[in-house]
Amino acid sequence: MASQDGSRPRVVLGVGAGIAAYKACELLRLFTESGHEVRVLPTRDALRFVGEPTWAALSGNPVTSEVWESVHEVPHVRVGRWADLVVVAPATADIMARAAHGLAADLLTNTLLTARCPVVFAPAMHTEMWEHPATRANVATLRERGCLVIDPAVGRLTGADTGRGRLPEPAELFEVCRRVLAGRPRDLAGRRVVISAGGTREAIDPVRFIGNRSSGRQGYALARTAAARGAEVTLVAANVGLPDPAGATVVPVESALDLRAAVLAAAESADVVVMAAAVADFRPADPRDSKIKKVPGEPEPIRLAENPDVLAELCERRRRGAGPAPGVIAGFAAETDDVLANGRAKLARKGCDLLVVNQVGAGLAFGTPDNAAVVLVAGGDPVEIPRGPKEELADTVWDLVAARLRETAPGA
Repeated sequence: MASQDGSRPRVVLGVGAGIAAYKACELLRLFTESGHEVRVLPTRDALRFVGEPTWAALSGNPVTSEVWESVHEVPHVRVGRWADLVVVAPATADIMARAAHGLAADLLTNTLLTARCPVVFAPAMHTEMWEHPATRANVATLRERGCLVIDPAVGRLTGADTGRGRLPEPAELFEVCRRVLAGRPRDLAGRRVVISAGGTREAIDPVRFIGNRSSGRQGYALARTAAARGAEVTLVAANVGLPDPAGATVVPVESALDLRAAVLAAAESADVVVMAAAVADFRPADPRDSKIKKVPGEPEPIRLAENPDVLAELCERRRRGAGPAPGVIAGFAAETDDVLANGRAKLARKGCDLLVVNQVGAGLAFGTPDNAAVVLVAGGDPVEIPRGPKEELADTVWDLVAARLRETAPGA
């Protein structure tokens, strides 16, 4: 995305005084190497973690935290007007408190008051600080004003502590910022979204399993784009070796039964469920406790048992009114032949609102960065999505989901 005047996209990178400031160096490099012009605005205390020469060398622009430098240029107003995006990473509890209450003690907080472009906060702090009622209230205030506040990741914090409060990986933060710069709407703000991704594994013995070729890339693209559009995302990930998308709570699972339990639990408070995982239809009925040894002759056959159909179960629960139910339920159907005919039959059988049907095999869909699909819409016309990046397909799916949510909203 270029600026309105056709120049390079202009980003203000605000840096808070947290140990995660070192990660912002990598985020800055991702911006500059992809053609963005970046001004870095560290707080005074942030310069205790990473010094001014580092930010200046990586950005190619002068760096200051003060409103009193180059006063004739009125930087506390000019920088905010200049930016196409302001991203604060790490966003400390202190910065978000000052932003929520309109305080302006330095150049960064002045810029946050004058910016009229999208603003993204990437919080990083100890779990206790993130969970404190004051921080939660400040986050809610910023979100109500239209800011995108990305939930922090779970992982290693300062010292030996572990919990929620870790800054998401820079590459994932960059992807969210890239989607925001592309002008995607914030039409999922306040919505709780559950996405399944990857491929389940059904144990034969402690060593072997029945699995499939799904990499989880499409489900992760759905999670990444939903977070950029403001959703609270729970990602149920089956055997996926990808970095956690920024802003998503990742629940790792292995088998179809594990996935069912995790999805049904998360769906109780969800507005939307998107079942993008490749879930095994069958599992070994009698998995062995020890490795099956190779012996001469015919191998013993593996007796299979049918796995539950999680998508159909979700739809049936909603139809019967059995407890809280998502407003929109979407599924994926991977087909190798008779793609549309099989997809239409599956849509009718499952009872979901949307079914994303794509052809797989021969290098298509599984494990690739691109995808193509037809979205079958209950009671509507199919929507064809041409081959392109999986994030583009994901955004089209969210366009359809958001429209469906508006149609089913009270008073619509």
